[in-house]
Amino acid sequence: MKNFKVFFLLTLLSGFLGAQKIGVVDTDYILSKLPQYREAQERLNAQINNWQTEIQTLQSEFDKKKTLLENERVLLVGDQLKMREKEVDDLDKKIKVMINNRFGTMGEINNVRSSLTKPFQDQIWGAIKTVSEKNALGIVLDKSNNISVIFLEKRYDYTDKVLDLLLKNSASAQKPAASGATRRNQK
Repeated sequence: MKNFKVFFLLTLLSGFLGAQKIGVVDTDYILSKLPQYREAQERLNAQINNWQTEIQTLQSEFDKKKTLLENERVLLVGDQLKMREKEVDDLDKKIKVMINNRFGTMGEINNVRSSLTKPFQDQIWGAIKTVSEKNALGIVLDKSNNISVIFLEKRYDYTDKVLDLLLKNSASAQKPAASGATRRNQK
Protein backbone atom coordinates (compact mmCIF):
# COMPACT_ATOMS: atom_id res chain seq x y z
CA MET A 1 0.00 0.00 0.00
CA LYS A 2 2.82 2.37 0.94
CA ASN A 3 4.64 1.62 -2.31
CA PHE A 4 1.46 2.27 -4.24
CA LYS A 5 1.10 5.67 -2.56
CA VAL A 6 4.68 6.62 -3.45
CA PHE A 7 4.18 5.41 -7.03
CA PHE A 8 0.91 7.30 -7.31
CA LEU A 9 2.52 10.46 -5.89
CA LEU A 10 5.42 10.23 -8.32
CA THR A 11 3.07 9.60 -11.24
CA LEU A 12 0.90 12.54 -10.24
CA LEU A 13 3.90 14.82 -9.78
CA SER A 14 5.41 13.82 -13.11
CA GLY A 15 2.09 14.52 -14.81
CA PHE A 16 1.88 18.01 -13.31
CA LEU A 17 5.48 18.89 -13.83
CA GLY A 18 5.78 17.59 -17.36
CA ALA A 19 9.41 17.26 -18.30
CA GLN A 20 10.84 17.76 -14.81
CA LYS A 21 13.72 15.43 -14.09
CA ILE A 22 13.69 13.45 -10.88
CA GLY A 23 16.81 12.46 -9.02
CA VAL A 24 17.35 10.21 -6.02
CA VAL A 25 20.05 10.34 -3.35
CA ASP A 26 20.80 8.23 -0.30
CA THR A 27 21.82 10.58 2.51
CA ASP A 28 22.48 7.73 4.96
CA TYR A 29 25.02 6.30 2.54
CA ILE A 30 26.59 9.72 2.05
CA LEU A 31 26.88 10.28 5.80
CA SER A 32 28.47 6.86 6.26
CA LYS A 33 31.19 7.81 3.77
CA LEU A 34 32.11 11.16 5.34
CA PRO A 35 35.12 10.63 7.65
CA GLN A 36 34.28 13.71 9.74
CA TYR A 37 30.78 12.37 10.39
CA ARG A 38 32.12 8.96 11.43
CA GLU A 39 34.53 10.66 13.86
CA ALA A 40 31.76 12.79 15.32
CA GLN A 41 29.53 9.70 15.62
CA GLU A 42 32.33 7.88 17.48
CA ARG A 43 32.64 10.81 19.91
CA LEU A 44 28.88 10.71 20.48
CA ASN A 45 28.99 6.97 21.10
CA ALA A 46 31.83 7.45 23.60
CA GLN A 47 29.75 10.10 25.42
CA ILE A 48 26.74 7.76 25.47
CA ASN A 49 28.93 4.99 26.92
CA ASN A 50 30.15 7.36 29.64
CA TRP A 51 26.59 8.32 30.53
CA GLN A 52 25.51 4.67 30.61
CA THR A 53 28.45 3.76 32.85
CA GLU A 54 27.59 6.62 35.19
CA ILE A 55 23.96 5.49 35.38
CA GLN A 56 24.96 1.85 35.88
CA THR A 57 27.25 2.88 38.74
CA LEU A 58 24.41 4.78 40.41
CA GLN A 59 22.03 1.88 39.79
CA SER A 60 24.49 -0.51 41.41
CA GLU A 61 24.84 1.81 44.41
CA PHE A 62 21.03 2.03 44.63
CA ASP A 63 20.65 -1.76 44.54
CA LYS A 64 23.22 -2.19 47.32
CA LYS A 65 21.60 0.46 49.51
CA LYS A 66 18.12 -0.94 48.92
CA THR A 67 19.25 -4.49 49.76
CA LEU A 68 21.05 -3.25 52.85
CA LEU A 69 17.94 -1.33 53.94
CA GLU A 70 15.72 -4.39 53.49
CA ASN A 71 18.18 -6.54 55.47
CA GLU A 72 18.48 -4.02 58.31
CA ARG A 73 14.85 -2.83 58.34
CA VAL A 74 14.00 -4.81 61.51
CA LEU A 75 16.98 -3.27 63.35
CA LEU A 76 16.23 0.34 62.40
CA VAL A 77 13.72 2.40 64.35
CA GLY A 78 12.00 5.75 63.93
CA ASP A 79 14.18 8.43 62.41
CA GLN A 80 16.94 6.00 61.42
CA LEU A 81 14.49 4.02 59.27
CA LYS A 82 12.99 7.16 57.72
CA MET A 83 16.44 8.58 56.98
CA ARG A 84 17.63 5.37 55.24
CA GLU A 85 14.37 5.09 53.28
CA LYS A 86 14.71 8.71 52.19
CA GLU A 87 18.31 8.09 51.14
CA VAL A 88 17.26 5.12 48.95
CA ASP A 89 14.28 7.04 47.50
CA ASP A 90 16.44 10.09 46.75
CA LEU A 91 18.99 7.93 44.94
CA ASP A 92 16.18 6.29 42.93
CA LYS A 93 14.82 9.72 41.96
CA LYS A 94 18.33 10.91 41.05
CA ILE A 95 18.75 7.95 38.69
CA LYS A 96 15.37 8.57 37.04
CA VAL A 97 16.08 12.28 36.61
CA MET A 98 19.53 11.54 35.17
CA ILE A 99 18.10 9.03 32.68
CA ASN A 100 15.43 11.52 31.63
CA ASN A 101 17.91 14.41 31.37
CA ARG A 102 20.34 12.37 29.30
CA PHE A 103 18.15 10.03 27.24
CA GLY A 104 14.61 11.45 27.47
CA THR A 105 12.75 13.16 24.65
CA MET A 106 14.20 16.54 25.62
CA GLY A 107 17.46 15.02 26.84
CA GLU A 108 21.06 15.88 26.16
CA ILE A 109 21.46 13.05 23.66
CA ASN A 110 18.94 14.64 21.29
CA ASN A 111 20.63 18.03 21.59
CA VAL A 112 24.08 16.54 21.01
CA ARG A 113 22.83 14.40 18.12
CA SER A 114 21.12 17.34 16.39
CA SER A 115 24.15 19.62 16.86
CA LEU A 116 26.28 16.79 15.46
CA THR A 117 24.18 16.18 12.35
CA LYS A 118 23.14 19.76 11.51
CA PRO A 119 26.45 20.82 9.89
CA PHE A 120 26.58 17.63 7.82
CA GLN A 121 22.94 17.98 6.77
CA ASP A 122 23.69 21.54 5.67
CA GLN A 123 26.72 20.35 3.66
CA ILE A 124 24.69 17.58 2.04
CA TRP A 125 21.85 19.98 1.27
CA GLY A 126 24.29 22.40 -0.40
CA ALA A 127 25.85 19.60 -2.45
CA ILE A 128 22.42 18.26 -3.47
CA LYS A 129 21.39 21.76 -4.52
CA THR A 130 24.56 22.15 -6.62
CA VAL A 131 24.13 18.73 -8.26
CA SER A 132 20.43 19.31 -8.91
CA GLU A 133 21.17 22.67 -10.56
CA LYS A 134 23.96 21.15 -12.71
CA ASN A 135 21.68 18.32 -13.82
CA ALA A 136 18.46 20.37 -14.10
CA LEU A 137 16.62 18.23 -11.57
CA GLY A 138 13.16 19.40 -10.60
CA ILE A 139 12.66 16.89 -7.79
CA VAL A 140 15.21 15.12 -5.60
CA LEU A 141 14.07 12.28 -3.35
CA ASP A 142 16.00 10.85 -0.41
CA LYS A 143 15.66 7.09 -0.51
CA SER A 144 17.00 6.72 3.03
CA ASN A 145 14.00 8.55 4.53
CA ASN A 146 11.25 5.93 4.35
CA ILE A 147 10.70 6.31 0.62
CA SER A 148 10.51 2.90 -0.96
CA VAL A 149 12.16 2.96 -4.33
CA ILE A 150 11.06 -0.18 -6.12
CA PHE A 151 13.19 0.33 -9.20
CA LEU A 152 15.71 3.03 -10.01
CA GLU A 153 17.75 3.40 -13.16
CA LYS A 154 21.34 4.19 -12.33
CA ARG A 155 21.19 7.45 -14.26
CA TYR A 156 18.63 8.85 -11.77
CA ASP A 157 20.72 8.04 -8.69
CA TYR A 158 22.82 11.09 -7.91
CA THR A 159 24.18 9.82 -4.59
CA ASP A 160 27.74 9.34 -5.87
CA LYS A 161 27.78 12.76 -7.54
CA VAL A 162 26.74 14.42 -4.28
CA LEU A 163 29.30 12.36 -2.34
CA ASP A 164 32.05 13.23 -4.84
CA LEU A 165 31.24 16.92 -4.50
CA LEU A 166 31.33 16.71 -0.69
CA LEU A 167 34.58 14.74 -0.63
CA LYS A 168 36.18 17.10 -3.18
CA ASN A 169 35.17 20.11 -1.06
CA SER A 170 36.42 18.35 2.06
CA ALA A 171 39.72 17.42 0.41
CA SER A 172 40.29 20.95 -0.87
CA ALA A 173 39.58 22.32 2.61
CA GLN A 174 42.06 19.88 4.19
CA LYS A 175 44.47 19.81 1.20
CA PRO A 176 46.56 16.66 1.88
CA ALA A 177 43.46 14.52 2.44
CA ALA A 178 43.19 11.26 0.59
CA SER A 179 41.00 11.38 -2.48
CA GLY A 180 38.94 8.69 -4.10
CA ALA A 181 35.76 7.53 -2.54
CA THR A 182 34.80 3.90 -2.58
CA ARG A 183 31.89 3.34 -4.88
CA ARG A 184 28.98 1.34 -3.61
CA ASN A 185 27.60 -1.49 -5.62
CA GLN A 186 24.47 -0.61 -7.50
CA LYS A 187 21.94 -3.03 -8.85
